[in-house]
Amino acid sequence: MNKDQVKGVGEQVKGKINEAVGKATDNPGKELKGDLQQGAGKVQQSYGDAKEDAKDEAKRNNP
Repeated sequence: MNKDQVKGVGEQVKGKINEAVGKATDNPGKELKGDLQQGAGKVQQSYGDAKEDAKDEAKRNNP
């Protein structure tokens, strides 16, 4: 796991928490912030996944 994957997962967790707090307190702004954080986290995690895939592919092609 690389740092982008870790940060992405962390951002998704923070987003879930903010979304839950927003729903519990009837705060649509907080809920939206959570949704956006989750989306950003997924993008960052996907970027990290792509980097890992590229690194693994390079290892396979250059033993």
